[in-house]
Amino acid sequence: MMMSTRDQQIRHAHAGLIRLVVQATQSEQARVELDPVLTHAEQGGWTDLVARIRRVLKGERDPELLRGLDDEDTVILSAILTGIQNPATLPDPEDTTDPTQAAPGLAQMIHAASRGDAQSLHWLSQMAEQMTRAGGDMARLGAITKRLVDGERNPEVLCKGMGAQGESLVVSLLGELGKLERH
Repeated sequence: MMMSTRDQQIRHAHAGLIRLVVQATQSEQARVELDPVLTHAEQGGWTDLVARIRRVLKGERDPELLRGLDDEDTVILSAILTGIQNPATLPDPEDTTDPTQAAPGLAQMIHAASRGDAQSLHWLSQMAEQMTRAGGDMARLGAITKRLVDGERNPEVLCKGMGAQGESLVVSLLGELGKLERH
């Protein structure tokens, strides 16, 4: 089954959590590392997802665990369940693929959020938080996300302090946003 760009971005943004949960199903040490992460996620409003992850940690593997979750939580929990069955499917948190490939999906989310789509705004804020933790150009991109939603399109302003790879992503993102805004 072909995965959408948005779903791929969700998997990549949450690769660390996905991998840690899968490891925690097999290792007590990983469970110890995972517990504060789950507590923090729960405090951040991810109560449904955390409750399902805790059920997975107790041994549940039924696809019914996905029922009633929002799209983002479904992608994350699906990746966990699939990763338990086949670890080769786990997303790589160190993936260094061309970041400009993320531009179309990210532009779609920014475009939808700027038009008031609450789910896109929620997902985008979660993604921006993850980017900020990553450091470097990703942190800078996370920091300008709200400005993009608010309509800022000046690459000189948006790319300030970024390296070549970050600038390339922002320029690609602006190009994709321009296409969306013309339609």
